[in-house]
Amino acid sequence: MDAKVGVVVVRFPDMRREVIDALQALSDPDYQRRVWVDRVYPQPGYYDDLTHNINLLYDDTSVAEDPYGQVGVTLESDEEAAVMERLVAVLDPLLDGFPAELDDAEVISRPEWAEVVKAAQDAVRIIQ
Repeated sequence: MDAKVGVVVVRFPDMRREVIDALQALSDPDYQRRVWVDRVYPQPGYYDDLTHNINLLYDDTSVAEDPYGQVGVTLESDEEAAVMERLVAVLDPLLDGFPAELDDAEVISRPEWAEVVKAAQDAVRIIQ
């Protein structure tokens, strides 16, 4: 157990760091515009876009597919799983409702995207 009550040490801390990075990207509209749309990267060899972050949360870590199943794997607590579940609750319908051919600029320009940003900001506050 960690110093925080009810928090477990995760089995894959590097994967957890990637989840946190994805959440930070989803929570920051300025970053999204600068990196995903304008492709102004913080350093040479860097790459990021919406698809990368979605794939990381859904496919690479399964944290979006089964947040409670990731407690002890990439998440530390049920509180972290709950905030991920809330993010997925706004992200899933958005992803399902958008045509696949929309580029990142079109997705983040949609009014519904603000709900994703807010949910990701809430997740970042809890998962650090």
